[in-house]
Amino acid sequence: MRLKLLMNVTVLIAGTFTSFIYGEQPAIEFKTASTTAPNATLPLRPASYGGQAAFINQPGTGTPNETWHTPVNVSEVTGVVTVNAEAEAKPDGSNPEAKAGNEKPGEDKKKDEKKSADKEEFVETHYGHGVKPLFNSLHEDGYRSLFDSLHQPSKSGKKWYDKLSIRGYSQFRWNRTLTGNGVTPQILGDSGINGQREDFSIRRMRLILSGDVSDHLGLYLQPDFAVTPEGSTRNTFFAQLRDVYGDIYIDTDKIHRFRVGLSKVPYGFENLQSSQNRLALDRTEPINIGVSPNERDLGIFYYFTPVEKQKLFRDLVDGGLKGSGNYGIFGLGIYNGQGGSQIELNKSPYFVSRFTYPFQLDNGQVIEASLQGLTGQHVVQGAELRPLGRGNAITPRGTLQGNNNRGISEERVAASFVYYPQPLGFQAEWSVGHAPGLTDDQRSVVSRNFKGGYMQTMYMWDTNDCGILTPFLRYQYYEGGYRSQPNAPFGITHIYEIGVEWQIWKEVELVCEYSKVNRPNTSTTNAPGFVNYRNYVGDILRFQLQLNY
Repeated sequence: MRLKLLMNVTVLIAGTFTSFIYGEQPAIEFKTASTTAPNATLPLRPASYGGQAAFINQPGTGTPNETWHTPVNVSEVTGVVTVNAEAEAKPDGSNPEAKAGNEKPGEDKKKDEKKSADKEEFVETHYGHGVKPLFNSLHEDGYRSLFDSLHQPSKSGKKWYDKLSIRGYSQFRWNRTLTGNGVTPQILGDSGINGQREDFSIRRMRLILSGDVSDHLGLYLQPDFAVTPEGSTRNTFFAQLRDVYGDIYIDTDKIHRFRVGLSKVPYGFENLQSSQNRLALDRTEPINIGVSPNERDLGIFYYFTPVEKQKLFRDLVDGGLKGSGNYGIFGLGIYNGQGGSQIELNKSPYFVSRFTYPFQLDNGQVIEASLQGLTGQHVVQGAELRPLGRGNAITPRGTLQGNNNRGISEERVAASFVYYPQPLGFQAEWSVGHAPGLTDDQRSVVSRNFKGGYMQTMYMWDTNDCGILTPFLRYQYYEGGYRSQPNAPFGITHIYEIGVEWQIWKEVELVCEYSKVNRPNTSTTNAPGFVNYRNYVGDILRFQLQLNY
């Protein structure tokens, strides 16, 4: 009842607003079999909608400045109204009657009975017995409101919610720091690495509800049920939104679309890869830091994808070749800029653009090359520290707590190259630009130059009897600031990784990864004599079991 009342009030307000602004009702087309303009189509505007009959005033196609007054049954309006040419208007503006004898009284009664029966059948088919649909005041005999249009069954008889599918995956990890240099170990993408509280953890637990509910709308919802709240030391496994957006298709071929809501920012091939499909356990820091945390943000993105490229993007994922999914061969967007699930902190939106082109060689090998960039003003969170471990505690200038709520300039450009594993593969990305970073004296955060990237090689071996084994090697390098961390610590990172993914069955995957790490610990500690952001140097071993469903 509340929903029905809300929709009826909305329709009433919309109609009143239209009348107030334009002083008249929306246009209706009608065709006339006039001898001066056979089958001419004229835009008409009803003068009144009271009762069944309405007289429509509109300049005609005959004598200049001639006014047509034609009786028309509004309840039979279906977008085009056809009137008898005998019911012609007079230049003096009088309302003539249609020529008598065209319709028999019995035929009128039969038409009314058929229309009533058709309406009852329509309501029962689309809404169920005894349920009244939402009709607006103009089309009282069966035109549905925008709300009702979303509930139309498809040609196959499915309702919109029947077109949604549910899937997901869970990742269970076992982590262990093997060696170190006295600095607390840390990896940006895995909070389970900390040197003290390590063993089993749940990295991700995702459920995805998605589907194209009509030719012009697709929906996508993805929460994560294994989130540890920021600052929590005891509680974990909270739910948090990762994605919630709608794809608005401009054409039924889905070549042009707008994505509105919380979704991935189209920057970096590896960032766009689903964690369900990615080979290594975590994304690389030099590429991921530009869209961290979560590679997502609230915004509006436009994607252009020709039909043949839609199929190729889909085949690269469904064929197990570690594709990124369909983010268009061209993308353009505007978004908040603070990162997924983060509160926006200024009035300066970010802009991003990406061009990628996958193509297939004659031998079936697929290659993809990409170029992307983003720009905006990022607000850095501040935290108290003692610069270089000396003196009194301060909050660095340039941070939000240091009285900078406008943000710091950030511009990034990255190039990507992917030679898909068929069976040998190679993947590399490189990024340069300037972004927020802590100064060497640890007293202020400014925009500093950065550079970094990674190289990865892999080999996909289908054993036929024992699943698919994919060993890989990866090296990443980064020199720059970690803008998503408090005070945006600046440092140099080298990480070497070797591992193997074993896809036992389609539903079960096991990954083993060994890493030699030399990177700054970006957490902040305010203690006398404590020097923040020193590099951890050591070895880390991790296992992950992934369940796909």
